[in-house]
Amino acid sequence: MSGRVGIGYDVHPFASENGRALILGGVFFPGEQGLAGHSDADVVAHAVADAMLGAAGLGDLGTHFADTDERWAGASSIDILTAVADIVGKSGYRLSNADCTVVGERPRLAPVRAEMIERLSAAARGPVHVKATRPERLGALGREEGIACVAVALLEEMKR
Repeated sequence: MSGRVGIGYDVHPFASENGRALILGGVFFPGEQGLAGHSDADVVAHAVADAMLGAAGLGDLGTHFADTDERWAGASSIDILTAVADIVGKSGYRLSNADCTVVGERPRLAPVRAEMIERLSAAARGPVHVKATRPERLGALGREEGIACVAVALLEEMKR
């Protein structure tokens, strides 16, 4: 087996306008302030997608889904992750597995972690694991100014 590893990272501040939905790992968090961004600002899906693109040597999320392109305004990041799985597949690779850690003081992910894993894994077409950690009130994330996610992806070459 030939494997390739990529790392993805994304961070978004909380949106200043009220009413923006918080979406993480494809899951809506009712009652939580959303993140600012061109798409739905799902940092979890973005980090996994970036890790997959990096592992395949295909650039980064901004290369394929520029935040200056109006086609992606308000787009579902789960749909973007599905498109990345297609791009990676066309290059001859598939996701062996991905692991990500969400960094933020809120919201609590444990109640919906299984749903996040299910949605991310379906979109990425391979197993995606999700963990979370709190920054313990340190820095911008600790002051609840936003949420970040770091991900690593292992791709395997598809048999031709």
